[in-house]
Amino acid sequence: MTSSLLQRLQIALPIVQGPMTGADTPALAAAVSAAGGLGMLGCGMRSPAAMAEAAAAVRQHTERPFGMNLFVQATPAPDEATVQAALQRLAPLYAQLDLQPQRPAQWCEDFSAQFDALVALHPAVASFTFGILDATQVERLQAAGCFVVGTATTVAEARAWASVGADAVCASGTEAGGHRGTFLDDFESSMVGAMALVPQCVDAVDIPVIAAGGIMDGRGIAAAQALGAQAVQMGTAFLACPESGIGPAYRQAMAQARDTDTRLTRVFSGRPARGIVNPMMEALAPDEDRVPPYPVQNALTGALRRAAAAQGRASHLSLWAGQGVGAVRALPAQELVAALADEWRAACQRLAAAT
Repeated sequence: MTSSLLQRLQIALPIVQGPMTGADTPALAAAVSAAGGLGMLGCGMRSPAAMAEAAAAVRQHTERPFGMNLFVQATPAPDEATVQAALQRLAPLYAQLDLQPQRPAQWCEDFSAQFDALVALHPAVASFTFGILDATQVERLQAAGCFVVGTATTVAEARAWASVGADAVCASGTEAGGHRGTFLDDFESSMVGAMALVPQCVDAVDIPVIAAGGIMDGRGIAAAQALGAQAVQMGTAFLACPESGIGPAYRQAMAQARDTDTRLTRVFSGRPARGIVNPMMEALAPDEDRVPPYPVQNALTGALRRAAAAQGRASHLSLWAGQGVGAVRALPAQELVAALADEWRAACQRLAAAT
């Protein structure tokens, strides 16, 4: 099955690797692209120089198209009282790792500088989450040869991306792991499952829809296409690949997780995100309403999470994963893409035979 989206992107398979900022690597993106899908670099927390380095590494390993993702965000200016209160809540967790709470050098990367770098690097796909671009920004990327994809968690957000000229929209259901991309309404009312979200987005916009959320195998790809999506974005499925950037403790937590073991939480980053329940999530849950918003909380917990990874302690990690985590397969990326392709084709044949 060949869609207009696949033809436009010059990829053989309707498989987009989720960006997974912080867990992605150039090796993973290159492997997925080389296998016929679309590899992605999650650049929300990369500096412009690091973005250029990562893009060069992908291009060194494959000539196939790949994409880069950014967080649409503004640099915050939190008041000192908010910062100090957050550090006090985190102090017991830092102490468990024999650390003192640390104030970061910066809250986040400068989006304007990242955006300029993205234009200069001109990947085949430029995708965005956490917010929305304006029409001028979209046109600038398109003039550089980028196919622009916006993340939507509601039909209204899909329409908003279409109205600014995006080339496609990624409809991200509440099953998806990691951060929610909601930007128009409150998070609670924007928790729409992929099965409901995808077909409504397909009906609402005239641009291709990419489905995301809980898709782990070829049956899920075929099901998303039956709902009208032209491709799927899969993050958790690729997280267990040896090419991903997660450490042994994270991998072990994923291998042991079941479908009921993930929750949405703000405690790690200040923005709702789905991950595997662990002691840090449970310890901070009573104070979740007082957690400062992203990226402040994310920066304040950064040193804590890095230390936990170095010590091999999953108890203090943000174990981002979707509801399909119980179906992960720890295969090399190219093997996983090949397996997904075989499963997808078999599922499409079964659907055709049933009609």
